[in-house]
Amino acid sequence: QVQLVESGGGLVQAGGSLRLSCEASGRTFSRYVMGWLRQAPGKDREFVAAISGSGGITDYADSVKGRFTISRDNAKNIVYLQMNRLKPGDTAVYYCAARGSWLNHRTGEYDYWGQGTQVTVSS
Repeated sequence: QVQLVESGGGLVQAGGSLRLSCEASGRTFSRYVMGWLRQAPGKDREFVAAISGSGGITDYADSVKGRFTISRDNAKNIVYLQMNRLKPGDTAVYYCAARGSWLNHRTGEYDYWGQGTQVTVSS
């Protein structure tokens, strides 16, 4: 069982930056692929970024590539999402999630989910 708690959301102006954090419980954190997904009002939840258990492989949605960076600290059981050059279109609830396999990590089928943190980008 893995419990995930996100933090770091808030209100920011377009062009600004935020860093989201997700702290995980448990001693097997490094075994999990960690992902960030988001859901905007009236829209389906979508993949944002993912990182392999070792941190050596990352993947990003085209919409955030070059602006967002996912990273993890396995010693601290934390995964981060650094978000730069934010746009109003990035406004959403951001979820941290964990799954056992890298295969199909973009599908949104994760085993464990955090409660979500709101990110609002004003124009």
